[in-house]
Amino acid sequence: MRRRLKNKHILKPEPIFESLKVSKLINYVMDSGKKATARKVVYDCFETIKEKTKSSTPLEIFETALKNTMPAMEVRSRRVGGANYQVPREVRPERQRALSMKWIVLAARSKKGKPMAEKLADEIIAASKNEGEAVKKRENTHKMAEANKAFAHFAW
Repeated sequence: MRRRLKNKHILKPEPIFESLKVSKLINYVMDSGKKATARKVVYDCFETIKEKTKSSTPLEIFETALKNTMPAMEVRSRRVGGANYQVPREVRPERQRALSMKWIVLAARSKKGKPMAEKLADEIIAASKNEGEAVKKRENTHKMAEANKAFAHFAW
């Protein structure tokens, strides 16, 4: 018998950019339930992006960064006959967005010496230019999937 599907929490768009993706980014940046701090970090980040790129819409740069870091394939572990195989699988669209945002935020957090808003802005700008840690992470994921293509027949 199948498990009952969990009701998904519907996220509201945040007030300034009226975007669900920015709202989701705020949740990824949030630490220990401090949403107001996370909001301030994200909005400061967008201001920094606006200044550094001389662009009127930092939202477009953010969208490009997301698009550039979304993985198409990933490997999932599958146990077959006592052995674990890394089976390449396509990634669902909502998981693509989730991984993309997670990688951008983690890459920003891993840097030292600057405020979080600046680090996040730098990472988003780098990702929009197809460079940076988050893009590297996506490429590594694709390489893993490519290397384990021989086990694709285990995906069912």
